[in-house]
Amino acid sequence: MRVLALSPGSLEDQLDRLPALAEICQQLNATLQVACDPKQAAPWKLLPCMEKLLPFSFEAKPTLADWANLLGCVREPDFQVCINFAEGQQVNLMLSMSHIPKRLGADGFACTDQVNVGQGWTAQRLGPFVQALGFELVADQFRLPLATGALDEAREALPRGDGPLLLLSPTGQDGDWPASEWHRLPDTIKGRLASLRSMVLRTELSLAKRAALIACADVVLSSCPVSQRLATYCGIPLVALGAEATDLPERAEIRCLGRPEELATLQGSDVLTALGF
Repeated sequence: MRVLALSPGSLEDQLDRLPALAEICQQLNATLQVACDPKQAAPWKLLPCMEKLLPFSFEAKPTLADWANLLGCVREPDFQVCINFAEGQQVNLMLSMSHIPKRLGADGFACTDQVNVGQGWTAQRLGPFVQALGFELVADQFRLPLATGALDEAREALPRGDGPLLLLSPTGQDGDWPASEWHRLPDTIKGRLASLRSMVLRTELSLAKRAALIACADVVLSSCPVSQRLATYCGIPLVALGAEATDLPERAEIRCLGRPEELATLQGSDVLTALGF
């Protein structure tokens, strides 16, 4: 069986959809093909059920030729289910000409099942899409299935020592927690915990390498929404700077601290407290 996902949006949007699509494919014993912008496709490649990427930028004002090409990609394989996160007349017209018997979406005349986004944190809100197929989604139980080789490579890149590893993942953008605070924090903690190891996660790394490094950490401090989601999906303790409580699951080892507009003035003592010091 094959499942098709039409997935516009940002990298964070793609990450938010992983638990629902992984659950659907597992329950249906299906492979997955995803139509999305190639620049945002990295999260899908982390799923073992991923069969093929259909490069398509929904936000780039696709032409009729683009839609016709996508229709050809959609009609050629034998899809049984489509999860549609796109909107508009063009996507509905394209889907209405496909042979897919089950088409789930928030609205549109091509939907066979209209599904409204539910309650909860971002990934859990897609539970109704899973329920429409007869299953249940517990997004907080989803974990990224990282390859052993990727984890071994990540461990080799970590600072040497036996102490706990604090992984720092700032956005580096305007309004972030000040760079001086990010630099000062590890030394402050080492004054109380001499064996602490720390490392800054480089944003230029591939998503798979970032996920593997996060999975090897003991705790992640991050103002980056992507790293926050990766830490959540790896089951790693996380202090999420600038995240709303509804962005992430209610879990004892996840703490959200400060609103996005407050990060520039966030006190280091508050971050230390959130980290347990």
